[in-house]
Amino acid sequence: MARLLGVSLLVAGLGCALLVAPSESAADDVSALLAFKKAIFEDPLAKLSDWNSKDENPCGWTGVGCSPFDSRVVTLILDHNTLMGPIPKGIGKLRNLIMLNLSTNQLDGPIPIEIGDMPKISKIDLRANRLDGAIPPEIGNLTSLTELQLSNNSLTGTIPGSNDSSMVSTNRDGQIGLCRLTQLTDMDLSYNYLAGDVPTCFMQIRRLSLVGNCFENNDTTNRPDNQCENSQKGNESSRVDGNQQKSFQQPLWLLILEVITAISLLTVLTLCTIAGLRRCKARSSRNSGTWTRAISWKENTVISIDDDLLANVPKISRQELAEACEDFSNIIGSTHDTVVYKGTMKDGSEIAVVSLSASVVEMARLSHENVAKMVGYSKESDPFSRMLVFQYPPNGTLYEHLHDGEGYQLSWPRRMKIALSIARALRYLHTEMQPPFAVAALTSSSVYLTEDFSPKIIDFERWRALLTKPGLSSGSIVNGSFNNIIDSRHRRFMDIQANTFAFGVILLELISGRAPVSKDTGDLVDWARKHLDQTEEFIKLVDPKLMNANHENLGIVCNVVNLCIDAEPCRRPSMNMITAILEEGIDTSPATVLRDSSLAWAEAEIAIS
Repeated sequence: MARLLGVSLLVAGLGCALLVAPSESAADDVSALLAFKKAIFEDPLAKLSDWNSKDENPCGWTGVGCSPFDSRVVTLILDHNTLMGPIPKGIGKLRNLIMLNLSTNQLDGPIPIEIGDMPKISKIDLRANRLDGAIPPEIGNLTSLTELQLSNNSLTGTIPGSNDSSMVSTNRDGQIGLCRLTQLTDMDLSYNYLAGDVPTCFMQIRRLSLVGNCFENNDTTNRPDNQCENSQKGNESSRVDGNQQKSFQQPLWLLILEVITAISLLTVLTLCTIAGLRRCKARSSRNSGTWTRAISWKENTVISIDDDLLANVPKISRQELAEACEDFSNIIGSTHDTVVYKGTMKDGSEIAVVSLSASVVEMARLSHENVAKMVGYSKESDPFSRMLVFQYPPNGTLYEHLHDGEGYQLSWPRRMKIALSIARALRYLHTEMQPPFAVAALTSSSVYLTEDFSPKIIDFERWRALLTKPGLSSGSIVNGSFNNIIDSRHRRFMDIQANTFAFGVILLELISGRAPVSKDTGDLVDWARKHLDQTEEFIKLVDPKLMNANHENLGIVCNVVNLCIDAEPCRRPSMNMITAILEEGIDTSPATVLRDSSLAWAEAEIAIS
């Protein structure tokens, strides 16, 4: 009897342990999720509003998925929510997590090393954020990982597992770092600032993307060298132990000397600035009658240009430009303080010349195949003679082809290729430029086409607007941004959201062949919204000239349009997300474009006859 009682107590004890253990583990999940919520300081879509600290069961929280057997958290999916803040260390407490998707937000800071404490995880997607620092070598502990997405961030340093890596931990086969991930089949590290060598073990990964980094001796497409100067610093800074940092206390007399020196320097700089302002004002008044059509020079804006940034941009004299532009008589566009000329250089190349105050530095930084390249500049002593020279794509604007011409040259695949190219250009401007660039006047009229119909964004208005912002008393161009613009971060965010909306309008123009605004058809966006709610209505958006074309991408493009023209700017996705959707869903291979181009000409002949 005593033995039976003992066995019963043992069974009861084991039963209690089995009941209690899961609840304690679930408590760890709740703790980890609440730590994540606490770290997020901006949640504009209120996605975490139902994450209640008094709720012991997180399985009903937004973005959280649980196992039906033990209520453990197995998925955390919060992509495309504009969340801002760091990823906390507590994320590693989600020991049963299988999928982590925090992509396309605005998360910043380093990837915590505790991310390597989730032994069951199969997919990590952190792409399209603002994460920096090195890739934690602890990710190599995740032996169940099959997919790792870290693209479009600001990660630096070498890849754990490369020859430059200082990794010491290995698996049984002697592999180190990310080379320990033997189950990995899909990895994207593109568009970061990673340096060093690419580990040879990566050759075994089925789907691998490394473009847009700073690697050495590899076949991938790297960033320009000037963007890679600090790419090695990530690993060094990420391995610094805070407990090992030594404080340094300087003598009081040295501190006083530094303060006095700083005050003296500030006084000298102030006097120099005042003198410079007076000299510029006097010079501009002496030369005010030089040009019959001059640009208004904002006297309350002081511009500082670093000539070192123009080292790779050819300098062209004003005389050469005058000859190329027929003595500046061939005007192709203008605003109240900007004039755009068309010209032909001696080698026969066509150019566009912008007469502008001093935006040369900004233009010199742009380097993308779908953004018009600045081929030179003219910088004379007279501020009104400072000019920018661009490549001039000879095939006219996208607007002209869609609305002023017959449009038959733009087949459906060709239009899709143009759309994807514009998306990639905007992704470059928004994510790869620091600070991000927003096109001031993005329309189909600012998209020029080359002979092979490759789009080039030329936004003359952007550079004029940079230098004529009202209310600026002073400022200097340093790495492409004004130092003294108040709330520039918010304004830049809104400008980028406006670009997203404008891209949606361009997509509608490409689909429908209609102008953004017309007396006959009214507002394009208002008209399109009537047909974007239901899939079967999508076909009504298609340009009649393309009704016989294959519209296999129509659903994808219409869904992207819907996202872009959302009435709430904060709900519009980033160009990272948009480009990813289009790249995955649209076939723009040369064979497809060529085949459909031939069909387009056949359709044109049938329509004409």
